[in-house]
Amino acid sequence: MNGNSLSREWLDMAEMDLKAAEYLLGMRPVPVEIICYHCEQAAEKLLKGSLIHFDVVPPKTHDLIQLCKLCCNIDMGFEALIDACVELTPYGVQVRYPSNLELDESDTRCALRQCRIIHGFVQPLLDQNET
Repeated sequence: MNGNSLSREWLDMAEMDLKAAEYLLGMRPVPVEIICYHCEQAAEKLLKGSLIHFDVVPPKTHDLIQLCKLCCNIDMGFEALIDACVELTPYGVQVRYPSNLELDESDTRCALRQCRIIHGFVQPLLDQNET
């Protein structure tokens, strides 16, 4: 499997996470932590898929900031995603287990917005570079 087809699989999985987060918004009560987690997971897969696309083996980490910095080594345009990565990184681990992290529905809107920013940058970049 070449890097382009593998990165496409990562992009497809990221889109499933994003769609799941959007779908869960309709639940009552809104599963805030799970939506935020899916947004982080989508962003993580988008960044890892980007690295794979450019023949870089992604590290096993949930740290979106680290992943974004690695992507910046390939394309400085990824710098525009740092703030989104800062917002989403805590949702990769902290919301999966009981913690003192208090979230509400405004956090879901923020997480979705940040995830869409990352998706909106990565998808066209990978589509444009597919040959």
